[in-house]
Amino acid sequence: MLPLGAERGFSFADPYAIGLAFAGVAVFAAVGALSHQRERAFSASLIYLGLGLAAATMIELLDVRWIDPLQDATLLEHLAEFAVIVALFGTGLKLERAFDRRMWGPVARLLGLVMPLTIAAVALFGAGVMGLSLGAAIILGAALAPTDPVLAGDVGVGPPGDEEEHVPNFALTAEAGLNDGLAFAFVFLGAFVAAQGGSGWLAEWIAADVAYAVLVGTALGAAGGYAIAASILRLRERRLMIEALDGWVAIAAVLLVYGLTEVAGAYGFLAVFAAGVAFRNYEHGHELNRRVHDGAEVIEKFCELGLILLLGSLITLTGLREVEAAGWLLVPVLLLVIRPLATAVAFAGSPTPLRERAFIGWFGVRGIGSLYYVAVALGLGILPVDEARSLFWTVTACVVASIVVHGVTAAPLSRRLLPREHA
Repeated sequence: MLPLGAERGFSFADPYAIGLAFAGVAVFAAVGALSHQRERAFSASLIYLGLGLAAATMIELLDVRWIDPLQDATLLEHLAEFAVIVALFGTGLKLERAFDRRMWGPVARLLGLVMPLTIAAVALFGAGVMGLSLGAAIILGAALAPTDPVLAGDVGVGPPGDEEEHVPNFALTAEAGLNDGLAFAFVFLGAFVAAQGGSGWLAEWIAADVAYAVLVGTALGAAGGYAIAASILRLRERRLMIEALDGWVAIAAVLLVYGLTEVAGAYGFLAVFAAGVAFRNYEHGHELNRRVHDGAEVIEKFCELGLILLLGSLITLTGLREVEAAGWLLVPVLLLVIRPLATAVAFAGSPTPLRERAFIGWFGVRGIGSLYYVAVALGLGILPVDEARSLFWTVTACVVASIVVHGVTAAPLSRRLLPREHA
């Protein structure tokens, strides 16, 4: 009897082998893209998206069974979840400014005014123009309101110790770190409306999904980040931990803090961001923070590569047809009208210069976080199939458009709109 491998014979054009080779090409492309990021006029995410679209073509030609956004929503949710929590911890590590009005005032406006206004405007568009149910429209608004912590890195602050830090960059970075967790409450609001209707659940939503989840998530994250930083320094003093493994501290901290917070029923996104901020504030010297940040950033960049590749590979003509004319109209309305107008309203009377307001209003980058939220909503199984498909593909269209237009404009608008004394 022949061995199993001999029975099968040689296999040419095996899809799995082609996939491995393509993954190798993608990683080489990512290394090259990240090596010259500051020398290009466009973001590396554009390269990843192009590779993902090429993968989608190959999947179609080879007739390979691939991930279905509705049937495999839980898988998509967990993949996006990991990418976002790593990015959020790294984002927290970057923020080292004192809590003064000049730096944090714009952040408060973005969180307290811009995000709710964006959710409301998108929800009104979804219900009034796209014909979505109220619950689905609120979920759409919650998914598209947050600035993405993964993709906003191109217009955010630099690593710990970076002296070239403008107020708009800081505001976008802090916004991306905080609003991903805060938007979760509105996803659940939409879920309550879609599943239960009425208003008998409103008190429960305010108590559990707003007050408890936000406060406990922030407190657990801050305490966890502080405790981990203190433990690392003590272990270092006793020579029980070597510097070469500092980069892995980020992953351990993210998994521990996020897992414990989710067990407690609070928002893990807020927790890991707060943990990064607390870690940074415990150890003010840049040495440990820089190595931990660098470790988180490497993982984050390859998560970005993987998720945008996956996003591109999911795009099919059939899927794009799920986005009706009203859904396509939402793309320019969100990017060109809703986010800039909400920012203009929120910053009325602010000392922030007009150029910086324009920068903040334009760079409300939509990305991996939006995919996560829509995957969560689909995984709940509370929406009709047609509405779920429309929701997913509309969010996908907005994310792809954001990757393209914000990726192309990040470098030139940073030079044009940011304060020139730091250039």
